[in-house]
Amino acid sequence: MYTSYVSPTTLTEALALKADLAERARIIAGGTDLLLEIERGTHHTPDGAGPTLIDLTRIPGLADIREADGRIYLGPLVTHNQCAASPLIVEKAFPLARACWEVGAPQIRNRATVAGNIITASPANDSIVPLLALDAAVTLACASRGERTLSLADFMLGFRRVDMAVDEILVGISLRCLGENERGSFLKLGLRRAQAISVVSMAATVTFSGHRGSEVAAAAIALGAVTPVVVRATPAETFLVGKTLTDETIAEAARLAVTAASPIDDIRASAEYRRAMVDALVARLLHQLRDGHEWEGWPEKLVTLWGDTNGKWPVGERQQTTDDEQPAEHATRNSQLATRSSQPALVNGKSMELPAQMTLLDSLRAAGFVGVKEGCAEGECGACTVFLDGMAVMACLIPAERAAGSQVVTVEGLSDGSKLHPVQAALAQSGGVQCGYCTPGFVMSGAKLLDESPRPSRDEAMQAITGNLCRCTGYCKILDALVTAGTK
Repeated sequence: MYTSYVSPTTLTEALALKADLAERARIIAGGTDLLLEIERGTHHTPDGAGPTLIDLTRIPGLADIREADGRIYLGPLVTHNQCAASPLIVEKAFPLARACWEVGAPQIRNRATVAGNIITASPANDSIVPLLALDAAVTLACASRGERTLSLADFMLGFRRVDMAVDEILVGISLRCLGENERGSFLKLGLRRAQAISVVSMAATVTFSGHRGSEVAAAAIALGAVTPVVVRATPAETFLVGKTLTDETIAEAARLAVTAASPIDDIRASAEYRRAMVDALVARLLHQLRDGHEWEGWPEKLVTLWGDTNGKWPVGERQQTTDDEQPAEHATRNSQLATRSSQPALVNGKSMELPAQMTLLDSLRAAGFVGVKEGCAEGECGACTVFLDGMAVMACLIPAERAAGSQVVTVEGLSDGSKLHPVQAALAQSGGVQCGYCTPGFVMSGAKLLDESPRPSRDEAMQAITGNLCRCTGYCKILDALVTAGTK
């Protein structure tokens, strides 16, 4: 596992730590990929020990989304849930919003950052695909050389390799806004409906010379999970310019897009199947953009399971300033965060020191909170769902030290004495408990759902439990219980 953990409260401090520790340190924001990779032994330091984690999630101002000069800017703590729920991104960068909504489940999206998705640099990482189609760039910073900005295409050097020095931190992402006559969306093929790794993914944007259906003035098509890095289908893009999107034109563009794919055979699909799906999905996506159907399947109301936090780490931080331009109240906030990071955790309202150098899941169980279950230990099953500072998260993907100075709620903290939480009571009444092992996770997801939607629809209930896996039987009685709990 990791050998130590530090939690800076300014970017300047984080950059100094990274410069000093270099290859001995790993930056952690969401940690949904990093902790698993460390556990599997893929992040050894030069001396063979586990790395020091530099956690950015107590630094104010890094989770902001803003627009300037026709581009959208994302801080390094911006999560997938933030992107999916952002009115700005939904309106002006819909392919990114849709891709982020396809990532993991609400508990994962509340922690997983777009920056982390880029740095991991797997071609199956969904948010990279729309970012490439939207001409994204990344900004890196280090303590001694300052900042540099390069295109996302140049940043990705190969399979899981990026152009980032050992003393650098990714501090920003930018992407262009969709133009007035430009439409775009994202499609993904997975082996299941939720929490699926992409077999093939793609994003496309089309700029029309006038109204929708007129000649194509420009096009961008990005393909994921079909080459070692996410790529643009340049032959198809060039072919589309100056043409109208007839069925014949779309079919030829889809055929040309296949020439950009060089997939391998792996456990999820054969290379031949992937090439066939590139053809089919590019055609489907272009038909959607031509016919105005790119919003099909987009939820009427997105379920985030983040309560009233607005999904920003550190919770409660709403300001954006630089280290050199901090007003007095911002400096005070930094001081408070520094103090919080060395405080005991507040678990179910009680102050306690949790065991360190392990996941929050293992730490809570060691402290006696055995209602937090380990089902998979890799963010797949949701049995370890807890609330961290008001957001539903997977405890197996968070360092235990992150809970210092923060509020943690486990399933043991939901009932009021002998009175069950409405979700617990409804599950018992409906027969949705079944064997009971996964039930704490369902209870936590359902309870947070009621916080943001007191009378949830069945669709909202389905969204809420996409991160919770039950191996007993179907989910009908569980969904019945969540909807019923909202009527109490």
